[in-house]
Amino acid sequence: MGTFIGGLAGLVFGLGLIVSGMVQPAKVLGFLDLAGAWDPSLALVMAGAIAVGLPAFALAVRRRETFLGLQMQLPQSKVVDRRLVGGSLAFGVGWGLAGLCPGPALVVAGSGDVKALAFVAAMVAGMAVFEWIERH
Repeated sequence: MGTFIGGLAGLVFGLGLIVSGMVQPAKVLGFLDLAGAWDPSLALVMAGAIAVGLPAFALAVRRRETFLGLQMQLPQSKVVDRRLVGGSLAFGVGWGLAGLCPGPALVVAGSGDVKALAFVAAMVAGMAVFEWIERH
């Protein structure tokens, strides 16, 4: 049941990305272009996500189980360290260069878009390299 609900949540998330236009790299790059023709629509999408996420996380931290009876799994660390900052910088640079982040990239890759497929392949390779470094 958890897998079904997770898949349904992913489908709703993907549809939300499509409807909001966040799967269009030009839209994201327009948001990042502060000196040019700035497009604030991504800020509105983020504000909407925060408005939904804040109450959900406030409820989640008080629970031991999900509504489906599964163990609640929330991040435990609250430390801002070199690894977090470095990962955030790498994410931001990739986002700015490609106009995609992982969620929208997966949605666009599902359509067979070659650039999105290359982005997802690079993302998976980066995760593999990270795992290899962590083990050694």
